Amino acid sequence: MSGRAKRYNGEKKKLNLKKVFAVIIALAVIIMVIIGISKLISGAGKTDEKTVANQYFAVYTNDKWGVINSKGETIIEPEYDEAIIIPDNSKDVFICTYDVDYETGSYKSKVVNSKNEEIVTGYDTIQAVENYDANNNLWYEEDLLIVSKEGKFGLADFRGKELLACEYDSIKALNGVTNSVLIEKNNQYGLVDHIGAIIIEPEYKKIEAISDRYENGYIVTDNDNKVGVINRDKTAAVEVKYQDVEPIYGNGNYVVKENGKWKIVNSEGKSYLEDKFDSVKSINGENVVIVSDKNYGVVTLSGETKIDAKYQGLEYAFDENYIFKEEGKYGVINLSGDIVLEPIYDSLIYRADSGFFEGNKSDSVDTDFIGNDFTIKLSGILSEINTQDGYMKIRVDDEYKYYNFKFEEKTNIELLTTNTLFLDKKDGKYGYVNKDGVVIVDYIYDDAREQNEFGYSSVKKDGVWGCIDSRGRVAVEPTYTLENASLIEFINNWHRGEDLNLNYYTDK
Repeated sequence: MSGRAKRYNGEKKKLNLKKVFAVIIALAVIIMVIIGISKLISGAGKTDEKTVANQYFAVYTNDKWGVINSKGETIIEPEYDEAIIIPDNSKDVFICTYDVDYETGSYKSKVVNSKNEEIVTGYDTIQAVENYDANNNLWYEEDLLIVSKEGKFGLADFRGKELLACEYDSIKALNGVTNSVLIEKNNQYGLVDHIGAIIIEPEYKKIEAISDRYENGYIVTDNDNKVGVINRDKTAAVEVKYQDVEPIYGNGNYVVKENGKWKIVNSEGKSYLEDKFDSVKSINGENVVIVSDKNYGVVTLSGETKIDAKYQGLEYAFDENYIFKEEGKYGVINLSGDIVLEPIYDSLIYRADSGFFEGNKSDSVDTDFIGNDFTIKLSGILSEINTQDGYMKIRVDDEYKYYNFKFEEKTNIELLTTNTLFLDKKDGKYGYVNKDGVVIVDYIYDDAREQNEFGYSSVKKDGVWGCIDSRGRVAVEPTYTLENASLIEFINNWHRGEDLNLNYYTDK
């Protein structure tokens, strides 16, 4: 009998536990791999829905005005003949005007919230506080409304709390300056802040801003035509005794005229450069850009000449550098008199918030982007600049490219971190990819825009525009020509209206 022969003795066969564990682990690994691949395959062509902050916008359709939110949902049905004013897009405060009599100029107004409930009551009329910047762009004062009773005006906040009694003949914003509201009583002007506190009593014939910063004070003219400067804290920065004060401020210094002569004074009354210039363009620390016999130069407050007054123009850029104009061309010169950028441009500006120059020549559509070292970093057409996130979009050789302010090229995926879709181009057509670079929307569009903050991307096909949503689904089939639109943008089935100041959308 073979020694390998075994006889059944009735005992149960024992398992080889090591082999069993090995098989189990192998199976688990296989299952995990299968699940991982399945997830990768199923998720590769997907994108998340974009998270959108709730905002409100006026809409215009069928000759009526209403309100939508940032998802495109109707909040106030379009039923008003006049545009609905939304002073703050983040708040459901909607000023509705109705019963307008165009012959007499009379009208009624009310303020409603997203539930169409009146939230400011007890007044004859209610208006937003309009303001305009230096480029005449409209904006509104925050949490502030002009209200009236029986022909007199006051102020209230967005909740209807009265901030200033209705006892003034007129109220309006001081143009170009936040938190500064002109009040008029008996043909005299004063100033209040955003909570209705009196800054300047209504006892002047004229009040204007000295700069676009309210912290720098206000130029006032009294009934004897004497001019001075009053600070925010009601103190006199410049005594009200001069013939004139220029709206120029720098480091505590002001430009005033006395006895027919211009000079610079500080808040202590000390005088500089009396009768040494025809006018002043800016004060930058100790240095002053002056105009003398129509020529521009730079002198110090103590009278030292830094740049001879021989140029057609001078404008402060940064540090010791000034943009100058000579023989109709622009370049950059420093306080040592050295020309650090030759005057070869027909226009030249310095973007202080971004730290570079933009130079343009009349014989080219491209802009030269010039760093603080005065070298050209790149040339192209500026399409977008975002100072908050620190990037710009420039068209270079018929391609749109992204750069940070160090002129380092970046991808849209790197910069547009809140987007779910990213514009891409292939073979002359546009499509969209997700953050992993996977194609979500095929390359079928003739033109397109990056996804906006509301999650919609404008797309153009066969000469007309529509949009897709944050997941790449068609929200609006391309049907709009939008020939006169300076900004093409959609919120669902609504597109931006032509008047950007009104900040409205339409479906027409």
